[in-house]
Amino acid sequence: MEFLNGLTPSYDLTYDDVFMVPRLSDVASRFDVDLATGDGSGASIPLVVANMTAVAGRRMAETVARRGGLAIVPQDIPVEVVSEVIGWVKRRHLVYDTALTLSPTDPVSDALALLPKRAHGAVVVVAAGKPVGVVTERDTIGVDRFAQLKDVMSTRLLTLPDTIAAREAFDRLSAEHHRLAPVIDANGLLVGVLTRTAALRSTLYQPAVDAAGALRIGAAIGVNGDVVGKAERLLDAGADLLVFDTAHGQQRRMIEALEAVTSKLAPAVPVVAGNVVTEAGVNDLLDAGATIVKVGVGPGAMCTTRMMTGVGRPQFSAVLECATAAAARGAHVWADGGVRHPRDVALALAAGASAVMIGSWFAGTYESPGDLHLSADGRSYKDSFGMASARAVANRTSSETPFDRARKALFEEGISSGRMFLDPERPGVEDLIDAVVAGVRSSFTYAGARTIAEFSERALVGIQSAAGYAEGRPLHQSW
Repeated sequence: MEFLNGLTPSYDLTYDDVFMVPRLSDVASRFDVDLATGDGSGASIPLVVANMTAVAGRRMAETVARRGGLAIVPQDIPVEVVSEVIGWVKRRHLVYDTALTLSPTDPVSDALALLPKRAHGAVVVVAAGKPVGVVTERDTIGVDRFAQLKDVMSTRLLTLPDTIAAREAFDRLSAEHHRLAPVIDANGLLVGVLTRTAALRSTLYQPAVDAAGALRIGAAIGVNGDVVGKAERLLDAGADLLVFDTAHGQQRRMIEALEAVTSKLAPAVPVVAGNVVTEAGVNDLLDAGATIVKVGVGPGAMCTTRMMTGVGRPQFSAVLECATAAAARGAHVWADGGVRHPRDVALALAAGASAVMIGSWFAGTYESPGDLHLSADGRSYKDSFGMASARAVANRTSSETPFDRARKALFEEGISSGRMFLDPERPGVEDLIDAVVAGVRSSFTYAGARTIAEFSERALVGIQSAAGYAEGRPLHQSW
C-alpha cells in the first residue's frame, strides 16, 4: 500500500479518514478475484466472526464457514459445550442448510419460536425422518398457537435429491415457484434445506473446510487458569484455530500463556493472539509463538475502552503498522473491530490485514445466538454486548463467589445491552457477506489486484476530510 502523492500522515487514521483511488487495471471482472487468505486459517474469504457471546454461536459458525469465512467460539463458554459445538458444526453439510424440524403433532407455537433462528424462515415437518410438510410464517398468521402443525402446514412439497447440481436445483425451484425445498437422500430421509439464493451462493463461494472436508471453526481461550489444559481439550475436539484473547494483548500473562501452549502442545493449527496496536506488540506476540496477531483496541461498537481509559488507537493506522511489522517476519494480522461498511473491510485489507473480524454488525442477523425482539416501532433486533462489559464479566465469573463476582462487575469497558437492528433487506449473515464480498471484489478490480497479497501492494490510499467522507455517502431521498 502507498499513500497518494507520497503523503506521510502526521496523525493516526480511522477507516473514515481514508479513501482509495483507482489504478490502471487489467482485472476485468469481480469473478477474476480470489479472496482466499494466505495466513493458514483455511478461509476462502477474509471474514472472521468475532468471538463474542452475542454473535458467534453454532448457527453462525456453520453458515459463515459454508460461505468460506470463519467463526471463533467465545472463551466464556464451558469447554465441554465448545467441544459439542465444534463436533456439531463439522457434521454439517457443505451445501445444504440445516433444517428446523418439528413433528406433525407439535403446536404452532413451537414453530413460531423456531422460525427466527434461520434466514430460510421455514420449519420442515418430519415423520419417521421424512419431510411431510413445510411451515412458514405466512402459514401461522391468524392461526391458533395451540393448533397442530399437521393442520396448518403446506403439503404441496417439492423435494430435491441430495445429488442435484446447483443450477438444476435453482431451475426446479424457479419452475415450481418455490423459494425453498427440503433435500432428501435416496431413502427419502431429510438431509437439509436449499433455497434458490443458496443454490446460487453455492456456485459463488468455496466453503472453508479442514483436511477431512468438514467445515472449519475456531475457539477462543483466555490467559488465566489452566490454559494448557483447556487448549489441549479444544485441539482434541477439533478446533481449527486457537485464539488467545484478552483486551490487552501485550502483557506478561499473554506471553506466558502463548509460550506454555506452543512449547508443550506444538499446535498444528494457526495460533492467533491479541489484541495489540503497535509494532512492539506484534513482535512480542510473535516471539511468544503466535502465527496471527489480532489488531484493535477500542474500535468495536460495543467497546467503551477509549472513553473509559483513553487507551487505543485509530484502527487504520494500527492495522497498517502492525501488518507491516508482521509481514517483515512472514506472519499475518487480523483487523479486529471498527467495521461498519464493506469499504472498511477493503481498507483493512489494503492496510495489510489477511482477514477482518466482525462482531456487532453480524449480531443483527438471524444466525446470531440471541432471541429476536420487536421494538416499539415494529423493527426486529437482537441484543448485543461487549466482552468486557459487566454482563460478559458476570458470565465468565459464574463459578466464583458472589462477593468476587460483584467486585469484578464494578469495572467494565463495554456496553452491557445494545440493540442490533436487522436490516430488512439483509436480515441474514449471508446477505451481509454478499454485500461485503461484492464491495471488496470490486475494490480489487479498481486496484488491479487479483489476490489479497496483490491488493495490499497495489492499493493507493488518500486522506480525506469529514466532508470528503460525507460526500461519498449515498442519499436515499432528495435534498
